[in-house]
Amino acid sequence: MKRSRVLIMLLDLPRLKPGKLRYISSTHYIDEEHRKWLDYYSVPAHGKLTLLDVSSPGVIASLWLTVAGGFSKPAVKDYLRRLIIRAYWDGESSPSIEAPLSCFFGSCYSTNTITEYHHYSSLVMGTTSGGFYTFLPMPFKRAIIEVENCSDLDVDHLYYMIGYYEGVDVSSMGRLHAVWRSENPTELGKPYLILEALGQGHYVGTVLAMEGLSQANPPSGGLGFLEGNMMIYADGELAYGSTGTEDYFLSGWYFIKGPFNAPFHGLVIKDEERFRILAYRFHIPDSIPFQRELRVMIHHGEYDEVLARYESVAYWYQVEPHSEFNRIDCSRLS
Repeated sequence: MKRSRVLIMLLDLPRLKPGKLRYISSTHYIDEEHRKWLDYYSVPAHGKLTLLDVSSPGVIASLWLTVAGGFSKPAVKDYLRRLIIRAYWDGESSPSIEAPLSCFFGSCYSTNTITEYHHYSSLVMGTTSGGFYTFLPMPFKRAIIEVENCSDLDVDHLYYMIGYYEGVDVSSMGRLHAVWRSENPTELGKPYLILEALGQGHYVGTVLAMEGLSQANPPSGGLGFLEGNMMIYADGELAYGSTGTEDYFLSGWYFIKGPFNAPFHGLVIKDEERFRILAYRFHIPDSIPFQRELRVMIHHGEYDEVLARYESVAYWYQVEPHSEFNRIDCSRLS
C-alpha cells in the first residue's frame, strides 16, 4: 500500500501543474536603502508573530521553521513547549490549528521536567537535525498562521519558510485541522479523548505521547497502559479499532524492537526506565471519513485502569466552519 502510494506520487510528478508557487520566509529588510536584511524574527515574551497572511485562495505545500536557543537545557522548556502555533482559515475567528510548536510537528514530550527535541522523519512531517517541517497540504481561501510566545523568555531567533500554490481551486477541499490535548493523570475508568469534531471531513493522523505513573509491573503499571485499544467512531459507528496501543501504531509486543521511522508511522521514544512512549500514525493510505461527527479515543490499559500522563495532537480535514475544540490556556501550560 505504501509503495503504491509513493509510486502514484512519482508517476504524477511530470504532470503539469496549474497556478504558481509562492514563497514566504522570515528573511526581511531592515534597511531597504542599503539592502540590509535579517533572516529571522524575534518574538518577545508573551508576544505574537504572524508568519503568513494571505487573502487569496491557495494551498500550503510545505512549512519549515526552527528556533535558535531552543535546544539548550536552560531554555528548552519555555522555547519548545510554550511556543504555540495557530492557523486560521477563511476569515474564521477561531483557529483550526492550535498546538504547542514541538507537539504539532510530532516531537511531543512526555515528562514533567523538560521539553525535549527528538530527531525523527516521516513522509508527512518530522523534526530533523534542529528543524521542524511538515508537508501536510493546507488549502485555504484566506490564511493566517501565527506563533505565540507563552513563556517569560524572549525568543531571539525564529526562522521559517512557507511554500504555497496560488491560483488553485480549493472549493472541494477540506481544511486542515489539528488540536492538542493532555491529561495528567488520565482518568481511571475513562478512555483518553484525542478528538471530538463535528461536521464533514476525514481523519488523517495521531501523535501520542504517554508516560506511565505507576511503578507496578505491567499490565497494572509501568508500560501497561499500552494494553489500551484505540477507538475511532465516525457518525456514531466504530470505524477503526485496534488490539492494543502499539498495534494501532502498526507495531507489536510493547514495541519490542524499539524506535523506528516509517513514512506513515513510527516510534520516536521508548524509555522503559521512565515508562515513556512517543509514537505517530498518519492515515494517508486509509483516512477515515465522517459526515456528521468524529470521536477518537484510546484506553490507558485494558479497562482504563493504568494511571498515566497522555498528550496528543489529532490531525484531520473538514469543511468549515468547525465546532470549538480544546483551546490552550497559556497560564496553565506545565
